[in-house]
Amino acid sequence: MKRTTLPNTDSIEELAKFWDAHDLTDFESDLEEVAEPVFVRAKGVTLSIALEPTEAGHLQQIARSRGVNRNTVIRQWILERLHQSSSTGRPPNKASNRTARKSHRG
Repeated sequence: MKRTTLPNTDSIEELAKFWDAHDLTDFESDLEEVAEPVFVRAKGVTLSIALEPTEAGHLQQIARSRGVNRNTVIRQWILERLHQSSSTGRPPNKASNRTARKSHRG
């Protein structure tokens, strides 16, 4: 019986095809323990945002239509707004604060 070897590629597509057709336990003898972390989390700040269930559902629909997760959509929106505010020289939520104040008054 011919033994398959592990792929030597950085192509995510090729690796995905390979692992869709193979099982990791078939390659136990090829695995090695490493002392250092292989993947290191990016240094960033994690934020938590409270949304109403309908808002979260709408966000999920948008994310699904784009083929990404909700966090990716939110991050893209925040980065776009930060970029816009740095281009215009005004704070990122100045306009939305005025709108929010008006809606609270009546």
